[in-house]
Amino acid sequence: MATDLWITGDTATDTLLGDDPFALLIGMLLDQQYPMEHAFAGPRKILDRFGTLEPRAIADADPDEFVTMATTPPAIHRYGRSMAGRVQAVARAVVDDYDGDVTRIWTEPGTSGEAPTGAEVVKRLNALPGFGTQKAQIFLALLGKQRGVEPTGWREAAGHYGDEGSRRSIADVTSAESLQEVRAFKKAAKAAAKETR
Repeated sequence: MATDLWITGDTATDTLLGDDPFALLIGMLLDQQYPMEHAFAGPRKILDRFGTLEPRAIADADPDEFVTMATTPPAIHRYGRSMAGRVQAVARAVVDDYDGDVTRIWTEPGTSGEAPTGAEVVKRLNALPGFGTQKAQIFLALLGKQRGVEPTGWREAAGHYGDEGSRRSIADVTSAESLQEVRAFKKAAKAAAKETR
């Protein structure tokens, strides 16, 4: 069952992320080399400035004007120019592949003709511009843990991000306290990776 989100700490922004699956997907896209809560605030900035988060409108927007919107302080991301292009590319993929309905990524029947499995959802997410396997797994974990989207085998498909009680990613952020726990986990993982080099 879907619950209210706590991702950015801003009620209006978190409500948008909870109500609009495309906003949540764009937040996930922006969650890269940028603090999590700021990345997920990006869709709200786009909505406030561009006037809509409708995928077709974003995909069809003039690229130069969209970059200007994305890089106007406060920018949607540290790398606002390149991320503006990625946001438009993801919007185009959602329009072309899912007729503008982002939820079809996790609801459209799979190869079996039945509801897609967790593995199929990861494969579809992984095919989006700016996504890779890890980002796809984290987003599936976020859908499963906080939005009530639980395709068969979703925890396994999400890897360790699907683990119950973990504090690995944005999928586990439900409060200011858990945000700090996830941040501490990421910091420790980064330090451990440096030691093994």
